[in-house]
Amino acid sequence: MQYESTRGGVRGLPSAEAVWQGIAPDGGLFVPSAPVTVDRGALKTLMAASYRERAVALLTPFLSDFSPEEIRECVSAAYTPAKFGTPAIAPVHKAGKGLYFLELWHGPTCAFKDMALQFLPHLLTRAAKKLGRREEIVILVATSGDTGKAALEGFRDVPGTRIIVFYPEEGVSEIQKLQMVTQEGGNTAVVAVRGNFDDAQAGVKAIFGNKAFREELRNRGYTFSSANSINWGRLVPQIVYYFSAYLDLCREKEIRCGEPVNFVVPTGNFGNILAAYYARQMGLPVRRLILAANANNVLVDFIRSGRYDRKRHFYKTLSPSMDILVSSNLERLLYDVTGRDTARVRHWMADLQARGRYEVDAATHAAVADVFWADFATDEETLATIKETFAAFGYVVDTHTAVGKAVYDKYVAATGDGTGTVIAATASPFKFNASVVRALCGPEAVTGKSEFELLEMLSAMSGMPIPAALRHLDRRPVRHRLAVAKDGMLDAVRRLLID
Repeated sequence: MQYESTRGGVRGLPSAEAVWQGIAPDGGLFVPSAPVTVDRGALKTLMAASYRERAVALLTPFLSDFSPEEIRECVSAAYTPAKFGTPAIAPVHKAGKGLYFLELWHGPTCAFKDMALQFLPHLLTRAAKKLGRREEIVILVATSGDTGKAALEGFRDVPGTRIIVFYPEEGVSEIQKLQMVTQEGGNTAVVAVRGNFDDAQAGVKAIFGNKAFREELRNRGYTFSSANSINWGRLVPQIVYYFSAYLDLCREKEIRCGEPVNFVVPTGNFGNILAAYYARQMGLPVRRLILAANANNVLVDFIRSGRYDRKRHFYKTLSPSMDILVSSNLERLLYDVTGRDTARVRHWMADLQARGRYEVDAATHAAVADVFWADFATDEETLATIKETFAAFGYVVDTHTAVGKAVYDKYVAATGDGTGTVIAATASPFKFNASVVRALCGPEAVTGKSEFELLEMLSAMSGMPIPAALRHLDRRPVRHRLAVAKDGMLDAVRRLLID
């Protein structure tokens, strides 16, 4: 399999090089040059397989310059019951007739980002070895909350790597912040940015695009790569769990093999739902992809109208990992639905850069709307959904998953579609315990209580154990205190690597 840039400047790149580079030199994103398909017979064969066996089978065609044994080693190192707390890795929970939650939060940082970021470090270091690269890999990450900790944990003390994570200083939950600033590892750094996630993401992209600075670092033995979903090596493992959820439903005879399902995905940067789209393109029987957003509903407006406009009010919500107005992975979707029309993609991305908005043509919009349905949930609807879901099913969801459930309810009301549906449960409710306890018990229940007292309360009322990664987080020493203005990110990288 070879890779090419969505903007046309690079073609014929092997997968190891695409993973190594992270983002294309022309500013585009790498995508496979040819489709990968999975037929009905292959689905039936994988039905009895473990998560790891499914991952090897599905990832191998995308990573063809890695041997099957190398991929198996990466998968085996990433997806262990010890790391994920369950042999299923990504279990499916049945809530009611035809309604399921795909639990993606059993990994070491209690969020879906672990599903890819436990895999990527192993793949990236093998890519470096395969390419004969001797530079130290510097992973730059902008995070809206969960990616940062998952990347830090995945790359912690991995030989030949350094990782620098930028997060919006006031844009993550207290637990998310503590998870990052207490991170151990001799190769880790965490920097608060005085701005929102889009500021942090723009800063990372600017550093990647600064040729003079990259050359300066190359002369000092460093090279940049990315652990955000702009890196294909981070996105491709996410395809696996959509297949795995479907196969689990078939194995449990909840659906017939070949019967279509819907997936509901809470999303901000469009990476998680894009992985579901790729699974559908590969042949997974998916009827509808239902995009769930919070008040920062730029993607909802795009899917409904074909107009993308990031020039709007930015809301800080109870689902902070989705507080995003620039959804980088949408570029990959546009490339695909236009038949790989690099000229149009470049035009739209240039408009976004210069004017903060763009509008696709009618045919492109129709192709998007044919697959995706979208809506959003307010904070009030999110809290109400947490309470209603617990009352109806005895099942506790976090604020992001609740956005998904609220939007699913709106979808059913609008369409009457009774197709079996899987909602991506993207984070443990314990990561957002203050909001969850408030939803279940009222605002007075959280007054005067620390997030760590609320962990105990949530455990008692839900019957779920507090995840080990969060249990004593407040007792860990703060190791990372650097904070910078949004225009000071490059200087922070220089300070951390050179000064």
